[in-house]
Amino acid sequence: MTTRASQPRTDPPPLLAAIACLAAAIWSLTGSTDIGIWAFEVLPLGLGILLVAAFRHRLSLTRLTYSMLAVGFIMQCIGGRYTFSAVPLPDGFVEGLGLTRNPIDRVGHVLQGFISAVFLREVVLRRTPLRPGWWLTALITGTCLGFSAFYELTEAWMVIAFYPDAGPEWLGTQGDPWDAQWDMTMALLGAVAAQLMLGTVQDRALHSRS
Repeated sequence: MTTRASQPRTDPPPLLAAIACLAAAIWSLTGSTDIGIWAFEVLPLGLGILLVAAFRHRLSLTRLTYSMLAVGFIMQCIGGRYTFSAVPLPDGFVEGLGLTRNPIDRVGHVLQGFISAVFLREVVLRRTPLRPGWWLTALITGTCLGFSAFYELTEAWMVIAFYPDAGPEWLGTQGDPWDAQWDMTMALLGAVAAQLMLGTVQDRALHSRS
């Protein structure tokens, strides 16, 4: 028989992170120039975070993962307000770095892979028999890459359905014919980086709560 004392301790979602997410959502919505873009960028992750919060006792996530989800949501709010290709940057910033396009979109996809990896890794370690190692790394990396590919496909479907005459502008390709492939590459790198940088930290956090 399992006792209450043997159950993993559940961390509440960080209050500051929750407040920051709410403020970011309001700021993003009130300044958005296209409600369709805002909804596509902000609502999926926002609804996902609400579900995570609602089932927090089952998922039993750490503050690390809650914080990463908040960072990802705030980034999506920025994209929802401006679109990622039009996020305002300091004058000369892009040229100063030797870039030919706004880099925020690429940063967003790195975070997409990074944060997805942190979240999925914790859920898998909590809910399956898998332990840290190559199989776990391969599963998380492949899943994050698959999610990124699905996101790119969903963007294409949205354009075909609602913006057939404004594909390049809506997708934010900024003239790059390989934009989708680069986006997936950035997500892949983010997923690998997350596991290399935070895997041990996450393992310690999970172990301390078991």
